[in-house]
Amino acid sequence: MRPFSTLRLALIASTATIALPSAAIAQAPAAESSDIVVTGLKRQYFGDTPVKEIPQAVQFLEGKLLDDLNITRLDTALELASGVSKQNNFGGLWDSFAIRGFAGDENFPSGFLVNGFNGGRGYGGPRDASNVERIEVLKGPNSALFGRGEPGGTINIVSKKPTFKEGGSFSVAGGKWNTYRVEGDYNLPITDMVAVRLTGAVEDAESFRDTVKTRKYVLNPSFLAKLSDKTIFTYELEYVNQEVPFERGVVAIPTVTANGITYDLGAIPNTRFLGNPNDGPTKVEVLGHQAQLQHDLSDDWVVMLGAGYKDTSFKGFSSDPELVLGRQRIDNDGRTLTRQRRYRDYSTTHMVFRGEISGKAQTGSIVHNIRVGADWDKFEIDTFQTRYRPVAADQSYSIDIFNPDYTIPAPVPNVVIQNGNEVQKAWGVYAQDQIEITEQFKVRFGGRYDHFSQNIDLRLNNTNPKKSYSKFSPMAGLVFEPTSSVSLYASYGKGFRPNSGVGFDGQPFEPEISTSYEVGAKFITPDGRLTSTISLYKMKKSNVLSTDPANPGFSKPVGSADSKGVEFDVNAKLPAGFELFLTYAYTDAGWATNVFDPNFGLPILKGDPLINIPKHQGNILLFKNFSIGDHQAMLGGGVNHVGKRLGETATTFFLPSYTIAKLMGSVTINDQFKLSANVDNLFDKKYYASSYAALWIQPGMPRSFTIRGTFNF
Repeated sequence: MRPFSTLRLALIASTATIALPSAAIAQAPAAESSDIVVTGLKRQYFGDTPVKEIPQAVQFLEGKLLDDLNITRLDTALELASGVSKQNNFGGLWDSFAIRGFAGDENFPSGFLVNGFNGGRGYGGPRDASNVERIEVLKGPNSALFGRGEPGGTINIVSKKPTFKEGGSFSVAGGKWNTYRVEGDYNLPITDMVAVRLTGAVEDAESFRDTVKTRKYVLNPSFLAKLSDKTIFTYELEYVNQEVPFERGVVAIPTVTANGITYDLGAIPNTRFLGNPNDGPTKVEVLGHQAQLQHDLSDDWVVMLGAGYKDTSFKGFSSDPELVLGRQRIDNDGRTLTRQRRYRDYSTTHMVFRGEISGKAQTGSIVHNIRVGADWDKFEIDTFQTRYRPVAADQSYSIDIFNPDYTIPAPVPNVVIQNGNEVQKAWGVYAQDQIEITEQFKVRFGGRYDHFSQNIDLRLNNTNPKKSYSKFSPMAGLVFEPTSSVSLYASYGKGFRPNSGVGFDGQPFEPEISTSYEVGAKFITPDGRLTSTISLYKMKKSNVLSTDPANPGFSKPVGSADSKGVEFDVNAKLPAGFELFLTYAYTDAGWATNVFDPNFGLPILKGDPLINIPKHQGNILLFKNFSIGDHQAMLGGGVNHVGKRLGETATTFFLPSYTIAKLMGSVTINDQFKLSANVDNLFDKKYYASSYAALWIQPGMPRSFTIRGTFNF
């Protein structure tokens, strides 16, 4: 991918004049041109069904909440969602998370959606939150609508859209470790029928990690045209340019004993960088487009057509700790960390077309909410990787973890270990009917038929494996509302997700297959000031990649895993200006079969836990809104708890539990200017966010602060 110099210059220039707080697009009568509001935009795959009538748990993270907490990244925002846990983030280069215990393919970022389009496919770097209107956490299997995916749930980001009210905001923030960020949002009606919006951010930051710096430019212009009273066209562009050092974090020193391996975690400070600063940053670029045409066929029926196209790429060097102990020195002397050096050049292209018609039909007293659609997509991945990997006797590129020398000459990664191209094509058709049998009782039936194909060009050995298959993903659910405030629900669904790579026979793998059950209850007060959901679920998936029993060194989809748990969420506007946000999740996720770890061939026993999944996880936030004279103010605090969790598959290495606190506050100086501040990890707790292995551990951020000024106009 070529650098987008013109867009980069446009972003730098535009951040001085951007803004507008989130505004819902609702229906209102036409008046003066500046007062015209567009008929409500709908989104494919999502209906207008009230949340309490949906037979699954749904959690919303509104843009205002993220703004109050000064959250600027998706991975930080998802800390607020129940049952979502951090996974290995590929050296800080992508977002990776598990929902209800299941994480997906470790070789790719997690597959979140943006306006229903798959925004997580590809190598787009950590997702910025500057364009987020709302994050929807849709629990349970959604393959019956969206297609392939994990059974735990789906993350969908709703982006900010143009409105017909001119205005904006502009903010400047600064924080610890020379962190600076400029963010803006500007909305402009061009005519009575056309509006544009521009959001963006520029961020430059050092880090609590020694020698680590990041830089980011994000730009999201969007366009909305009301072609008629019944037709709306929207378009938005996504441009991202990031420079992020690839680094594997800190280590837990392994020691081999007669009883196994013990691990010394915390022997070095969490600030210690164990890579090579001379590797420079990994450079990430994204250029994406989304377009949708919505036409109201009648008061009850609407048709939506959409298209998306996205390029992503990243290139850069890294110096990674060796994970094979037979080649690693640190387990012998407790201080010499053996490293490899790699160069990666990855890129992806993703194209999608989709269409849907939805509406209501009535048969006697029974109302049908019908949704029928189809989509087609093509995803192309191009990977090239070289490596320098010294033999066990060669420690010339090792680093002393207690006294690192960053001047060690960097060897050239000259052995090609990855050189391939994969093209995935898929099409699917789906249908769903939510039937209102009575005002209190609703049932939902749906299903999706998918055809998926892989065409892999392995340039290293000049082979071209291909595979195609078809899958049907059914779902069913029911809702009973004994009162206007309480709804009880149950749901069932099946799904699938493709596995990446090839086996001993040189052929692509069969996909993972999943089954999920869920029951729950929702409570919403008549005034909407208190909402709560409690859900219980059980899931199982098969065809999980494990070591091929007959061919060590190769993988085969012979494993299975299951997960069960309880989740509880509460949002409440309390008396005296207080607001409460509380989530809790109990997750019991583990292997359902005896298998061998596909990476190192170590034995995994039935019942062993899945990596990075805490049994207990919870958040609580409490805000107080009040006045200081003529100035509106807010003061709040929160606590986040993450329980003990496995830190390396097929071992006894666990990351300890942690509990961290935060404070936040803001004061409105006048109608246009607001000053806000927050302190994260208030008590400076030393903790570890996630890991892939005992030698690849992502440390948590120490106490930090941010001060931000926001100007509205």
